[in-house]
Amino acid sequence: MAWVVLVVSGVLETVWAIALGKSEGFSRPVPSAVFGVALVASMAGLSYALRDIPIGTGYAVWVGIGAVGTAIVGMVALGETVSVARVLCILLVVAGVIGLKVFH
Repeated sequence: MAWVVLVVSGVLETVWAIALGKSEGFSRPVPSAVFGVALVASMAGLSYALRDIPIGTGYAVWVGIGAVGTAIVGMVALGETVSVARVLCILLVVAGVIGLKVFH
C-alpha cells in the first residue's frame, strides 16, 4: 500500500508543480488553490509512505515521478521543446526510479 500512496503522491507533485507555474506568482486564485491542495496531499502521502519505505528510496522515487511527470506535461500540453536529448534524460530518470524500486 505504501508504494501505491507514494506513486499517487508523486503524481500530485506533478499537479502542484504545474499549478504553481499557472498561478503566475499566486495572482490567479484557482491555480493557486490547486497548488495548495495538491501540495498538502502530496506531502501527506509522502509522509505516510515513508512509514514503510526508506527515506532515501521514497524521496528519490517521489521526486523522480514528479520531475518526469512535470517534464512530460510541459512537453505534451504546454508547448515546451521536445528533443531526443530531453526524452533520453527523462528515460534515465525513469530507469533510476525503477532501479530504486527493484533494489529496495
